Amino acid sequence: MLVLALDVGTSSARARVYDERGRARPGAEGHVVYEPRTTPDGGVELDADSLIDAIARAIDECLAGCGEAARDIAGVGASVFWHSLLGLDGSGRALTPVLTWADTRSAAAAQALRRELDEGAVHKRTGAPIHSTFFPAKLRWLRETRPEVFGRAARWCGFAELLQARLTGSMQCSLSMASGTGLLDQERGGWDRAMLEAAGISADALPPIDDEAAPGLIAPWAERWPALARVPWYPAHGDGACSNVGSGCSGPDGIALNVGTSAALRVVLAEGLGAHRATPTGLWRYRVDGRRALVGGATSEGGNVLAWCRKTLALPAGDAALEQALAAVPPDSHGLTALPFLAGERSPGWRPEARAALAELSLATDAVEIARALLEAVALRLAEIYDRLRPFAAADHRVIGSGGALGHSPTWAQVIADAIGVPIGLGTDAEASTRGAAVLALEALGVEAPPPADPVRILRPDPANHARYRAARARQLRLYDNIVGFQDS
Repeated sequence: MLVLALDVGTSSARARVYDERGRARPGAEGHVVYEPRTTPDGGVELDADSLIDAIARAIDECLAGCGEAARDIAGVGASVFWHSLLGLDGSGRALTPVLTWADTRSAAAAQALRRELDEGAVHKRTGAPIHSTFFPAKLRWLRETRPEVFGRAARWCGFAELLQARLTGSMQCSLSMASGTGLLDQERGGWDRAMLEAAGISADALPPIDDEAAPGLIAPWAERWPALARVPWYPAHGDGACSNVGSGCSGPDGIALNVGTSAALRVVLAEGLGAHRATPTGLWRYRVDGRRALVGGATSEGGNVLAWCRKTLALPAGDAALEQALAAVPPDSHGLTALPFLAGERSPGWRPEARAALAELSLATDAVEIARALLEAVALRLAEIYDRLRPFAAADHRVIGSGGALGHSPTWAQVIADAIGVPIGLGTDAEASTRGAAVLALEALGVEAPPPADPVRILRPDPANHARYRAARARQLRLYDNIVGFQDS
């Protein structure tokens, strides 16, 4: 038995085929890269039709590499980035671009909602802070700034639901994706009435929450991919949930660290709906499914910070030269204190209006030191999240790392281990989200895939460097309080 797994991120789409043990089939892979459009006012968006085309090309490439074995594919699972929003007209055509989690244009709307609502009660019910990441603020912003579009919209959904509808004809939202909207009442398992009212929509404007598979493809996709035409297509799970499952962090004995375009730390808990304990300030609680919760924190910074440094600063050309230059700068030796909020802040302060800052620049500061300071700043934010998340995990838990940014920069990976202060195991498969989508599809088909192999490499923190980074965290917090505002502890 084989399954096809899709991984749709904000910068690329991947399709891979896995066997029933959760192992990727050699050669059966497609990968298409794209780039979101950014606007000076904080917009970060994707074109829905272009994104579907990219996914289709990834599937084409994957099936070509799979060859005749594609006839053994028994199901399709998907990992899709959480928190995207778009409006559809009555015919299912997109009225808006896909607004991604990184779009901060609704920051003022989030501030207004925080004044109107009891944020603690909202966080307890929905698992989500009031923030520009989530649907309520985005919908409020669209209602106020684009009333003609808002009035024409017959349905609001995430990209995952549009993809499912376009390919299978079934518009449905998995519990996992619903939990990332900020509109799900996790105590009841349905759309939250108070947040719907605050957003200005009704439950009828949202897809039904349904984890059942669609029975197959509609035209023209059935003709394009005959091997997939009659196999079940499962509604997408959130990318963070898939990453945990794919890396083997499926319970409290493992905390998953992912550093891709953004970064996150997450732990899976065996909790049914309505049974969760309070989520600490600064963290969120989403769902893997009806039996498992996912608690964690995510930053809006990750590989995007390194990409910005490459594009903006006069850094050495080439990966090897830059890596060597970054490694030559001793930990926290540059004298800089940085806030890395190039795309606003998510965990732990949840201030979408926050922006990046550098303190203590001098004429002697060079571009490599600025880059190293910003990468260290991301690591310090992850250390703050880890300290809040650690009580949810088992005392002897492991931290398993994945994501392209960890693999591409060993220096940065070691910085993160030193900042967090615990060993980080680098998994055998950098594509944890894709594998997680495959494992969840296999699970739905009644097959339990074994956990992945043990980490191939362990990054062990240096105690002296950890002490330096603890002092750097204190400086960063003072800068945060002075510039962004008081951060809850």
